Amino acid sequence: MTGGAVGSMIAQLFHLTSAERKTLLVAGAAGGMSATFASPVAAVLLAVELLLFEWKPRSLIPVAMASAVAAVVRRYILGFGPLFPAPAHPLFIGPEGLLGCALIGILAGALSALLTISVYAAEDGFQRLKIHWMWWPAIGGLAIGLGGLIFPQALGVGYDTIGALIRGDVTTKIILGVLLVKWFIWAVSLGSGTSGGVLAPLLMMGGALGGLGAMFLPYEGAGFWQLISMGAILGGTMRSPFTSVVFAFELTHDASVFLPLLVASVVAHAFTLLTLKRSILTEKVARRGYHLSREYAVDPLEILFVREVMRTKVAVLPANAKLPRFGNPGEQIIARNNACCPLWGRKESWVGVVTRHEINERIEQDRDSALECSLGELAQKETIEAYPGEPLRVVVYRMAEKAVTRMPVVDRKTRTFLGLVSLNDLLKARARHLEEERRRERPLKFRFFFPGRGAGAELSEGR
Repeated sequence: MTGGAVGSMIAQLFHLTSAERKTLLVAGAAGGMSATFASPVAAVLLAVELLLFEWKPRSLIPVAMASAVAAVVRRYILGFGPLFPAPAHPLFIGPEGLLGCALIGILAGALSALLTISVYAAEDGFQRLKIHWMWWPAIGGLAIGLGGLIFPQALGVGYDTIGALIRGDVTTKIILGVLLVKWFIWAVSLGSGTSGGVLAPLLMMGGALGGLGAMFLPYEGAGFWQLISMGAILGGTMRSPFTSVVFAFELTHDASVFLPLLVASVVAHAFTLLTLKRSILTEKVARRGYHLSREYAVDPLEILFVREVMRTKVAVLPANAKLPRFGNPGEQIIARNNACCPLWGRKESWVGVVTRHEINERIEQDRDSALECSLGELAQKETIEAYPGEPLRVVVYRMAEKAVTRMPVVDRKTRTFLGLVSLNDLLKARARHLEEERRRERPLKFRFFFPGRGAGAELSEGR
């Protein structure tokens, strides 16, 4: 939060655009996470999965550089090594171990859902109180103090407790205290509007859940299930499975747990996707009336070109023709092209376009002179053009920038008119994408031979 605020202030100081300010804000946040947890790669992944919602060089490069610089500076201040050193774990845990990871993923997903529900239940409870909202943090602080009296280890950032959980040298009493008391004070703290953090509390509660799982799961080394559960709880609660895997590795430098972490984190992520509409981080944003998309996919307009959707059957008029040749010019001319018609000159050279609006406007100003003019004199000489090899996304942006709904398609080299592209044509890309998503095909046909039916009896689709 502090790093993001610094990045935003720098952007405002230099009067940068909104997109650039967002990039600097995220770069500051990534630098703060990298310096705090010694996790530069996970900080970049967190920025992409949770803050940027895009994977573009314009934002990825500044964020990565900020995270790298913060990691380098941290080494001169706090030294080298992982934040939470972990005992050595086996490189291969076998099928039983992987099934245990899947089970930990389900349990972590269930805990993630309950944590999210409890935080916003506490927030709804504070909003129902008939007191001023400025008293809410005081009540939250009182709840934290009572929790600290019952179980002091639940207070603070809890790095010592996290380290003890990963080493596997904690008692059942501490495990239950962290899981229950920390859960309570964390939910009340966030619900009251008090900043209670997210990453460290989730690591504590995830480690406690893994400590419970270690009581009945196969033994794979001290602190193994605690570490796997920490990664899974991050992947489920924040819905960032790749960040959780890399983050757990950078916290411990234990490369042998990559596969178990992947299984547990993805299972927990899938569980929360099926049980909750939004994550703990996007729910608050949604409550403020905003919508965030967390899915990354290629835009259909990016992979289709103008030549694939443009209309080629277009009426083209000679530039030297005059208006009386077409009868009532304000109505009949260019009617086939929906108020826009291209013009060609000698040797089929591209001249420009003429619109119904321009013709009517010229007639209203001076009808006699307008009827004596050729279409070439009425045409727009500087037109907004599209080219056959351009992606449709570029054309959409150009239409939005120039406030037009259709454009002529022209060859860049020969300046030959090729067709027209309009908003309706751009919808073809969306329609093709929907067809690929919904249409079920069976390109392979299987032939089975049944007694009494003869050879070559074909089992058709649907039988």
